[in-house]
Amino acid sequence: MAIGTGIVLLVLGLILALDVVQIDLDFIDDSALGTILIVAGILAIVLSLIINAQRSRHTVVEDRVVDDRRPR
Repeated sequence: MAIGTGIVLLVLGLILALDVVQIDLDFIDDSALGTILIVAGILAIVLSLIINAQRSRHTVVEDRVVDDRRPR
C-alpha cells in the first residue's frame, strides 16, 4: 500500500513542479511543494521496497520432512 501512496505523491509532485496545475495561494509556492512531494514519494517507494524485501527474506520457510518413527 505504501508503494501506491508513493506513486500518488510522486505524480502530484510532478504535476505541481512542472506547473501543469497552478495553485493561486500567496502562502504556497507550487514548485517548492512539488519538490517536497516528489522527495516524499520517492522516499515512500524506496522504503516500501526495502521493508518488503526484508519481510520476504524472513518469512522463507524450508519444507523438510522429518521421520521420527522408531522401529518396533
